[in-house]
Amino acid sequence: MIKALFFDIDGTLVSFATHAIPQTTIEAIAAAKAKGIRIFIATGRPAVIINNLSALQDRGLIDGYITMNGGYCFVGEEVIYKSAIPAADVQRLARISAEQNFPCIFVSEHDICVCQPDEMVKKIFNDFLKVDIIPEKTPEEAIGQEIFQMTPFITLEQEQVILPQLPGCEAGRWFPAFADITAKGNTKQKGIDEIINHFGIRLEETMAFGDGGNDVSMLRHAAIGVAMGNAVDEVKEHANYITTSVDEDGVANALRHFSII
Repeated sequence: MIKALFFDIDGTLVSFATHAIPQTTIEAIAAAKAKGIRIFIATGRPAVIINNLSALQDRGLIDGYITMNGGYCFVGEEVIYKSAIPAADVQRLARISAEQNFPCIFVSEHDICVCQPDEMVKKIFNDFLKVDIIPEKTPEEAIGQEIFQMTPFITLEQEQVILPQLPGCEAGRWFPAFADITAKGNTKQKGIDEIINHFGIRLEETMAFGDGGNDVSMLRHAAIGVAMGNAVDEVKEHANYITTSVDEDGVANALRHFSII
């Protein structure tokens, strides 16, 4: 019996085309919640830029959040897990990004900023993801506090050179233009474990939905992993079930397929 549903945001709950949650998804999640099933968010976004879930939040449908790809998890006002990136790795990436002049976003517990921003940052975060303008800071200003996630705008080839220089870190991608870097061991899989431990839910009672590379760990880990129809092939390969796309009632269709609703 499924007791907990975990949802990625972008491309899973929220359409890239409309920047909104489809009405069928809202209704399906509300129906699951009415049956006593817990609803959780599992996203690469930090809380400060989760700006597209009001259709669920205003209805009180969300029970907790895995943010920053598992590096920071909270339920209401209670932080149930957080794991900062080692300071030496933060300093090293800040130096590398400044030397090579590529943009890098740094996320602390409650703030977000960007160093060396370029047009790609605006194109993706402001225009595509509809996030407010991210404040620009110097590397020295950006890393003056604990950092939980770093997002360098680098290619996969650059990542393969840079990541070994950050021994306390691991990286995930859900968009080709950048990598999300967290402390080693922090993935959405880790976030699921922290959430279900907090609520006393067993792993075999979980279902997870995702579409991007950073969702693979939780799709493999949950009892049932559902890939959206718009997911990349790598994600689909690790799913137990492939539903239709976010714009074709994918969440609702999967919940009906498994008789959750």
